[in-house]
Parts: sequence; C-alpha cells; structure tokens
Amino acid sequence: MKKIFDSIHSVRYRLFLFFLLGGATVVSVALYRFRGAWYNETGYSFLVWNLFLAWIPLGFAYAAWVMAWNRRLLFLAITVTAFLWLIFFPNAPYILTDFQHLGNPSEIVPIWFDVILVVWFAWTGLLLGVISLYLMHDVVHRAFGRAAGWLFVCLVSFLSGIGIYIGRFIRWNSWDILQQPNDIFYGFVQGVSNPSLRSIGVTALFGAFFLFVYLTFYTFGHLLRDDHNRREA
Repeated sequence: MKKIFDSIHSVRYRLFLFFLLGGATVVSVALYRFRGAWYNETGYSFLVWNLFLAWIPLGFAYAAWVMAWNRRLLFLAITVTAFLWLIFFPNAPYILTDFQHLGNPSEIVPIWFDVILVVWFAWTGLLLGVISLYLMHDVVHRAFGRAAGWLFVCLVSFLSGIGIYIGRFIRWNSWDILQQPNDIFYGFVQGVSNPSLRSIGVTALFGAFFLFVYLTFYTFGHLLRDDHNRREA
C-alpha cells in the first residue's frame, strides 16, 4: 500500500492537471448541452468536435514523452509519434478562431452565455495545446539539447499558425494530410510561393500569440519551482 501511495504521490501534480483538463472538458460540454436543453438551440455543436480534436495531440505527446525515456524507443517517439502529434496539434489553438461566430449572435440565446461558452472551450483547447507542446519540448530538449528544444517550440508555434489558417480559410482537416497528401503538398507549395496578406497575418499573429502564451506558462512554472526550492533550502 505504501508503494502505491508513494507512486501516486510522485505524480500527483500530473494527475491533478489531467483531472483539471478533464473537468474543464466536462464543464464545456455541459454548458453546450445546457444551451441546447434550456434554449432549445442546436448551434455551436462544432465546439464539441473541435475540443475532441484538441485532445488528440495531447495523447500523442504523452505517448512520445513516455517512449522517449526509453532510449531504444526514442527514434520512434521523435519520428512516427511526433509526426502524428504535429498533424493534429493545430486543432488545439484552432478553437480560438471560433470566437468569430459570436459576430452572428443567436436571437434566442443571450450573447453573454455564448461568450462564456466559447471562452470555456477555447481556454481548454489552448491549455491542451500548451501542455502537449511542453511534453514535446521536453522530448526534443532531452534528445538534442536546449537550443534545439527552443527552436522546436518557435517553429511549432508558427506552424500552428499555418495550420489555423489552413483549417479556418482553406477548410482542410488534419486527416487530409494522410488521405490526400499530394493535394495538400501542392496546395501548400502554391500558398508559400504566392502568399496572401491574410495568410501571412493569420500565421504570424496566431503563431506569435501562441508562443507568447507558452513562454508565459513556462516562465511562471519555473518561477514557482524556484520559489519552492528557496523555501526548501
């Protein structure tokens, strides 16, 4: 029993974080269901699907993080699992773009309720993205060093901006990369060779915003750890 308690105690913060994310997901879906039951309004069903997609990269990131502790599985973690993670990763911050639907308010549902609804979904999706990126950052850091880790974070942040643009305006999905790789490749090459002002703006602004959010959480986490170490000393 003591061994079980010690094992749980050593990962208590990870478990609590998982329960927090699970709780936020439950609250988000409950608000959506309440909206439909109370106001008899079926809109915003896409939020549930988008939040489900936001959980997928966290699953891949955690699998890669666990495998990376085994040197024999490190190559698999960084190639196959990381590739699948990167395909689905933009779905996490993508939910932020759903705020645009508030520009067409419902005649039945109060706008304040829809604002809270979208905030819950968007915030949960953003947190899922931050945590999954943190796990992958740690994998790259341990495998290739500090500089490579931060280069990876910056690159992924702006790739997520590209993914958000592709999903919102071109309407491609993550699985299209696996189902229609040639169309995706040629479309991507065409977009890079002749970018629009909108594509540049969305990529740069969303990428910079996500990078800012990640750096803020990362810095705050290390600040708390330093304070804890000083108190323990």
